Amino acid sequence: MCDTIMALFPAFAEVSKNQVEDSSRELDWLNNKSFQTGDALSLHSRFLEKSIEKPNKREESVGKDVTSSDEEEGGKGDGPPKKKKNKSEKKRKRKKKHKKKSGRHSSNSGSDSETIYPSDLKREEDGLRQQSASLGTCFSWLDDLQSPTEHPFCVDCKPDPANWTYKSLYRGDVARYRRKGSSTLGLDLHRQGVSWEDYETKKKKKKAGVSGNAADRYFSVATRKLLRAEPPVSVLPAMAEGCDASNTTSFLPLGNVERDNTGHKLGDKALTSVNPLGVYDSSTALWLQGKGQQDNLNQNTETEQKSRYVAGKTEEFNRRLREQPADTELWIQFIHYQDELSAAAFGGDEEQQGSDLAEHRKSSYRAVLEKKLSIADKAVETNPTCITLQLERLRICQELWEPSTLAKEWKKLVFLHPNSAPLWKQYLLFTQSYFSSFTVTKVNSAYGKCLSTLSAVRDGSMVSHPALPGIEEDMLDIFIQQCHFLRQSGHSEKAISLFQAMIDFTYFKPDSVKNLSTKQQADFFETFWDSGEARVGEVGARGWKAWMTQQERGGWVQPPAEEEEEEEDEEEEEVRDRSQPRGTVWLDVESSREAAHWLPWRPDKAKGQSEEDCEDPDRQVLFDDIGPSLICLSSAELQLRFLLSFLSFLGFPVDFVLSAAPHQPCLLLENLSLLTQGTELHRPLTSFNLPVLETGINSVGHMTTLQGTRKWSGLGKQGERFLTNVFSMLQPVLPPPHRAVLSLSWILNEKLKVLHILRSSNKKCLRSQGKSSKRVAKRLLKEPENRSSLVLWREYAHLEWMLSNLDEARKVFSTATEMGGTKGLSSPALCELCLLWSQLEVENTAKELGGVTDVTTSPAVVVLTRLAEGTSSSSSSQTLSPVSILKARRSYEQSLRSSLTSLEKHIRNPQLEEKADQDDPQEEKLRLRGLVGCYALFQYLTVGIPAANTVYSEARERMEELYRSLTPERQLNRDEATGLPSRTVHRHHVSRLASDCQAIAVQQAALLRYNNNVGVCHLPTLRQMLTSALSAWPSSAPLWSVYIQVENRYHSAGRARRFFHTVTRDNSSLVPRLFSIVAEQHRRQLVDAAQRSCRLDDALPILPENGLSNRIRGLFEGAASTEMGAHCPLLWRMYIHFLVSEGKVDKARGIFYKALQNIPWAKGLYMDAVQLFPEHLQEFVDLMTEKELRLRLPLEELDILLED
Repeated sequence: MCDTIMALFPAFAEVSKNQVEDSSRELDWLNNKSFQTGDALSLHSRFLEKSIEKPNKREESVGKDVTSSDEEEGGKGDGPPKKKKNKSEKKRKRKKKHKKKSGRHSSNSGSDSETIYPSDLKREEDGLRQQSASLGTCFSWLDDLQSPTEHPFCVDCKPDPANWTYKSLYRGDVARYRRKGSSTLGLDLHRQGVSWEDYETKKKKKKAGVSGNAADRYFSVATRKLLRAEPPVSVLPAMAEGCDASNTTSFLPLGNVERDNTGHKLGDKALTSVNPLGVYDSSTALWLQGKGQQDNLNQNTETEQKSRYVAGKTEEFNRRLREQPADTELWIQFIHYQDELSAAAFGGDEEQQGSDLAEHRKSSYRAVLEKKLSIADKAVETNPTCITLQLERLRICQELWEPSTLAKEWKKLVFLHPNSAPLWKQYLLFTQSYFSSFTVTKVNSAYGKCLSTLSAVRDGSMVSHPALPGIEEDMLDIFIQQCHFLRQSGHSEKAISLFQAMIDFTYFKPDSVKNLSTKQQADFFETFWDSGEARVGEVGARGWKAWMTQQERGGWVQPPAEEEEEEEDEEEEEVRDRSQPRGTVWLDVESSREAAHWLPWRPDKAKGQSEEDCEDPDRQVLFDDIGPSLICLSSAELQLRFLLSFLSFLGFPVDFVLSAAPHQPCLLLENLSLLTQGTELHRPLTSFNLPVLETGINSVGHMTTLQGTRKWSGLGKQGERFLTNVFSMLQPVLPPPHRAVLSLSWILNEKLKVLHILRSSNKKCLRSQGKSSKRVAKRLLKEPENRSSLVLWREYAHLEWMLSNLDEARKVFSTATEMGGTKGLSSPALCELCLLWSQLEVENTAKELGGVTDVTTSPAVVVLTRLAEGTSSSSSSQTLSPVSILKARRSYEQSLRSSLTSLEKHIRNPQLEEKADQDDPQEEKLRLRGLVGCYALFQYLTVGIPAANTVYSEARERMEELYRSLTPERQLNRDEATGLPSRTVHRHHVSRLASDCQAIAVQQAALLRYNNNVGVCHLPTLRQMLTSALSAWPSSAPLWSVYIQVENRYHSAGRARRFFHTVTRDNSSLVPRLFSIVAEQHRRQLVDAAQRSCRLDDALPILPENGLSNRIRGLFEGAASTEMGAHCPLLWRMYIHFLVSEGKVDKARGIFYKALQNIPWAKGLYMDAVQLFPEHLQEFVDLMTEKELRLRLPLEELDILLED
């Protein structure tokens, strides 16, 4: 056994190496193989060196440089060269102060510092190694280092803004990206790692709050879903199980509070401290205790119920569509149901305003459209012949497909269904309102293609597709729409030529060509059109039939030209004031030429003129522009409708019951006359009987700005000669009833001229115009078929009354009642004549005498009583007995009851008077507006306003109920049973009944308003009457005018706004939307006037914002977003003028360009833009030229006129 003792750690004993193998194996368990001998020796040597060095020198060397462990082993302690002296000296001073303190502390504990363990040295080495590694993460100067380091560079985690400032990098070259985690790019895999923890900015942390969940605002999607998930609160009391369901009460019974409180206290004694009186519910008591209520389970249950309901409804649709795949209406309902699903998921329509609407559209609108398109594709695949589904599909695709693809799809659909007139109408609207490919020539050719195709279908030339019922009516509607399109685009010459050709083609057609097809007839007509023969309305016109007959005999014998003494109009200078702006001069000259040159130019052979003499080639109309649009009208009713449409086109007041309203009236609305009617305060009862142009449609020759005035009333001297020639040419070929209608329109036009002059207060012109109008009326009444026409006598008497010839008017009225004889209340024309006479007498009495208290001496009561007795009213100044008044009241009551019964019988069985209507459409025996008006006015004058209101209400209730009973199903069944004539007669009855209902409602509103002005009236009665009438007839402009006048007198706008919202929500008509805008504009004017009146000395420099402007803008946007409002010129023009009045010129110009995308054909829109934005005149004129709108004054000619 050896004398040497093995140490516990053999690394410190050299003798272990000389040991024998056997002893080392035996003591193998004492060896620590993880401990290296070299490391132990190096630690020991370092310990000896550290103990000898001074503490301050050691601290200084450690503070100066950081070296590797190998360099410290060598004991190199030389410092770096002294550069950056100032900085290093300051650092040394600070460190010396700190070292002195630590030195004093270390001297006191010298005994402790002398004992150094290897573990302490190992820990110190690790710290120095980390310190050297940290050098790569901070900046230091290379000269400050004692020796070069292993990694002489650092990793900079902070971005350097200088890279964006100077030329090293451009900010556009820096890629934008998001990285999860906060680690640095270009990692050293040995020393760094990636941290994938989410990094939250300060804003997010602040928004998240303490809990870490972001607080949802009230308008957020999650909050709206939560609100919609709440079940509706029931307003009905919960019934007990044993309670009788039939025993209902008119109040909500309260529970037994005392009993409930007692049970509550007994059941839960813990709540007595917070709910001593028992007035809190359980949730409030829990809240007072600081406890919450578990609502998550209830919310989840409600959400599940709602999703279950939606899934069930969708499943029901799918099941029904599988069972009834041919149900077109069900497919359309399913397509529209997708909007309800979207509203349920993303907020209802009432929430989609402002930013919410944009958010909804961005998130879900396209997805919903694609879903609806897939359903529509499936529906069309199942029903390939259904036009309604095809139109619905194209309406959806309009916002999804490219324009070229959409146009091809339209053409393909029209090619597959050439006999569908509704499809053609939608296609023409698409072509007319599509800005990118719109030109007047292209749209006009599309109209010609449509009418020629439908004519071929009607004639049977197109064997592949049969003619559908009512095709002639649809063709006439399309023809009238084409004429208005040409007028709105400025091509009035082409529109007039179309009407001239159609009059010849309809009333003067030769017998030899009547049996030919429409295309063959048009080919024969082309020869007549190009022959240079005088056309309808021109001097010496004889018609197509006479020309062809004479051509067969060898041609015309030209008589010597009679030299007519034509009154040469002195050509006024077109530019009156050259100092005005260039845009104003252009507008003035353009509108003047539009009013003067609406007739097509024709060479005067007597003066030796030829086609080359025309200064403006666009005033000549070629047959190629009008030939394809010629159609054949076989029935007399359609021919009358065409004639009245022509008169309305020229500005004549017509009866729209006979002429039928336009197919799409929103396309034709251009002026403000529709919204400003019913303001004749001095004629409260008869203002709605005046022949005012209340349609809002401009007549030919009156193209001007929205707020511009007409150059003159009527059509000018040239237009009057044209009309006289047309009437004299048409009267011999028209049947007597149609001649009566023509005469009525003529005399109404004369009244309209007088009315315009009365409003202008020009007495000199009134005297001359009055003589001219009375001359025309007397000439018409002298004709044999008009001598017994009570309608014409009534209008002539009214004309005399308007000219202040009251005695002469009373004589005319008396003569007309004598002509009526003993018909009495059975004659609708006599009732309407006596109603107008009595209304005029009431207005005159109120104006002169302030009202008559004695009923027996009232002129109006005398007239109405004589009418009920069946005797003539030779004088209105007679005295009546009370007995005669009682007898007259009984007669009125019996006559009204029998007339209503007869109306119901004839409406339900239209075949009874089919022949009578065709023979005499003017004599309408069932026209009740006159009878109801006379009875109500009689009751008002003899009893009071409640009795008159009762008469009106009962008559309206029965007539409106009868109108609602005429459903499309009944009409369809009747058409299938009796054929097309029954369909036409039925439609005529329905339109006449609707017209009577509206006229009676207007009479009732006018009487109630008149009574409110002259006496005491219960205002809720008038308001209730107006709301009920407008709910039934939302397109009645006179009723809306009265409603606005009534509501604007009061400062509370909430009631009117709610009513407007209700009507516009349930109706697609544009009229209530326009009147809602007008009502808000009137209110804004009142508010502005009130705010200005606060400062009497001077006007306010800036009006404070009251919120009405934003509301009006929202109403404009809502109306323009509808299908009818998007194509209404009047709406867009009002919107632009409103924005300019607000001072938002740039936004108004943006709305102008938006309007062009929907109504590029409206020349009035361009003229408004020139007036409001005159600095862009050149741009607007170039745009009109590009789209081929009629430009009568080019800018080059304008410059020449301004120079002259």
